[in-house]
Amino acid sequence: MTVEIRRGTSAFVEREPGRLSRHGFSFGPHYDPENLRLGPLVCHDDHLLARGRGFETHRHSGLVIVTYVVSGALDHDGPTGRVTVPAGSLAVLRTGPGVEHAEVAAVAQTRFVQAWLTDDDADDVTPSYEVLDPGTVSVEPLTGMRLEVRRLGDHETTTLPAAPRVHGYVARGALLRFSLAEPLAEGDAFRFVDEPAHEVTAAVPSTLLLWSFA
Repeated sequence: MTVEIRRGTSAFVEREPGRLSRHGFSFGPHYDPENLRLGPLVCHDDHLLARGRGFETHRHSGLVIVTYVVSGALDHDGPTGRVTVPAGSLAVLRTGPGVEHAEVAAVAQTRFVQAWLTDDDADDVTPSYEVLDPGTVSVEPLTGMRLEVRRLGDHETTTLPAAPRVHGYVARGALLRFSLAEPLAEGDAFRFVDEPAHEVTAAVPSTLLLWSFA
């Protein structure tokens, strides 16, 4: 059993005009051989964009990319044309063997958290992009992989998933001290391997993004 706490202050930071990105895992020039992945999760980023800024057309292959829009709205151009993803929504891009797409902020102060998952069957997948209803609180983009969006009220308690591997991220708010960590703030993450279920309590209204992997 292992527990790793990753503070937001330790994220790899990338700044460009109109964009601030924080990378939770090794990414591009930010290389850390001890922070490459957690099972199929190879990228976990938090992006803040000015209106009209973001990522122009680029290519991906062999991945499933899951996006949660924290605030603002994100314009996505890809295999289904242009789609606007509003705050509170989940979106799933299946790249298959290869697809081009673009992600640009539709309004100012657009913030989204994005995870990349390796897909061993990508060569047999037709590229697609799906935006789920804003009220959707979970998605299973691949067999044995699940993302839950937990929205907690002030001092509300929730039980974390019990799974072989768990990745948790405080997208908004903060958690009180619990059995495995000091208080966690917005942007902090935790990674569990073979841990039992644990309870956490929100210090203020909070949003948690919880990945579990079989």
